[in-house]
Amino acid sequence: MSAPSRLSHVTDWVFDLDNTLYPRECNLFAQIDIRITRYVMDITRLDFDTARALQKDYYRDFGTTLNGLMQRHQIDPDHFLRNVHAIDYSPVDPHPALVEAIRALPGRKFILTNGDVGHARSVLSRLGGGDLFEEVHDIRAMTFVPKPHRAAYDGFFARYGIDPRRAIMFDDLEKNLVVPHDMGMATVQVVPGEGFAHDQVDAWELGRATGPHVHHVTGDLAGFLRNLP
Repeated sequence: MSAPSRLSHVTDWVFDLDNTLYPRECNLFAQIDIRITRYVMDITRLDFDTARALQKDYYRDFGTTLNGLMQRHQIDPDHFLRNVHAIDYSPVDPHPALVEAIRALPGRKFILTNGDVGHARSVLSRLGGGDLFEEVHDIRAMTFVPKPHRAAYDGFFARYGIDPRRAIMFDDLEKNLVVPHDMGMATVQVVPGEGFAHDQVDAWELGRATGPHVHHVTGDLAGFLRNLP
């Protein structure tokens, strides 16, 4: 965990949801990932392996598989979101240390997620932090233009009157921290533990960035927040 520099200027704390507020190791998103593959198979009539390759291409190139499917196949996003979030949330354990660390932060707290509000509420209920956040700004609020596209962040900042120079962004994907850095936010990449691997996760999804857009890296979000000066 990199030592946090002084962040006393921060008034708005912005968190991604999946693989950020819960550990990637619990493999919750793995359930969603497989449901997305099945959805791509149904839409395209491709076999599993070919549909999975297309899913990952869309995820990498469009920000989300949903965005790729909307652009290339004109799907109904609400039908997609209902389908892929019909999962078992029990792998997410209560995390009182994280809940209290976030609660103690001075200022407003937000979730900025490419998922939807219902999914976020289910995760927060399991964590024990249903009342922690001012708002969940989800993919619908982004008008289905996801991170890492600049429009996703611009709309979020405008809606809540956030000055990015007084805000910080936490996300597991380093590509989602490029625009926040460019806009003046402090940034933190939340990574899995050393040695984590999963046959559903491509290497680029687990990369730890060293570029200027990633100011801090941590594998322990609760610890990082507790250790802030």
